Amino acid sequence: MRDQLSMQLKGTQVDGSGDLRAAWARFTAWLERYDPGVVAVLGGPGDSEAIGRAEVRMGLALPPELRQWLLAHDLDTGWRGEPRETLVERGCDVPVPGGHLLLGLADIERVYLHRLAVERMEPSDDPDCPSWRPEWVPITAERDGLYGTFLDTANGTVGRWAEYDLPDEGVYASLSAFFQQAADELEGITTGDWRGPGAPVRA
Repeated sequence: MRDQLSMQLKGTQVDGSGDLRAAWARFTAWLERYDPGVVAVLGGPGDSEAIGRAEVRMGLALPPELRQWLLAHDLDTGWRGEPRETLVERGCDVPVPGGHLLLGLADIERVYLHRLAVERMEPSDDPDCPSWRPEWVPITAERDGLYGTFLDTANGTVGRWAEYDLPDEGVYASLSAFFQQAADELEGITTGDWRGPGAPVRA
């Protein structure tokens, strides 16, 4: 039964099917059990009006999948920390693929506008391979914004960017697939038992 479930989840990660809410629920359920302190900083329900204002400032419409996630859990909700002197002011250190910080709406907007400005000020030599496209929306990033993961709003896939390297597009079929992979790694389905902070001790 476990093997059958593993194959089903792997298939979901490959073809991008499945529901974002289900993927996120698997991810947060593991954290609630083994690292509840992290769950407390994941934020509460987002604000549709705030999302709309951010879309106007970024000049794009967020895809339904990302809006669904931000409305369910926006890291900015209830945030009481001090602003950092870094591009990513908030961010949440949770075990997601790539090891970067998960972003809330404010940091998504900030990193997006920064990456877009850098590409416009210093255009890539090959116009077919820019360092950033207007349709890419960051979902994770390092504090300095030099590394991270983005959602391609044109096709719904998830890719990665890194300083001095060409962006890697289409790494995951969807945002759902990205969080399915995160849950798989935590549950030890695809990459072995998670050994990060709060990991359970397995015999």
